[in-house]
Amino acid sequence: MKAVMIIFNQALTEKVEFMLDFLEIQGYSMWEEVKGRGTKGGEPRMNTHTWPEMNSAVMTIIEDNKVEPLLAKIKKIDEINTEVGIRAFVWSVEGGY
Repeated sequence: MKAVMIIFNQALTEKVEFMLDFLEIQGYSMWEEVKGRGTKGGEPRMNTHTWPEMNSAVMTIIEDNKVEPLLAKIKKIDEINTEVGIRAFVWSVEGGY
């Protein structure tokens, strides 16, 4: 099993939700209004007058065979929507009921 955390500009929310549905990833948790700044030239997303945009984050725990298709979709979204940004981070997890 793998944990995948996806952090994205809120402008991409519908695309991220559609992607999860398309890939039949049913279980996830979402955090709205996530503040931060990307490492690859990203502008801050702070919900302030100066930096008004915000990010959101999704975490899902999925089978190993679903990771590569998910990362491929995320990469495609990022290539098409270069102004807003999306990133994914993956790590191994154990347990669950």
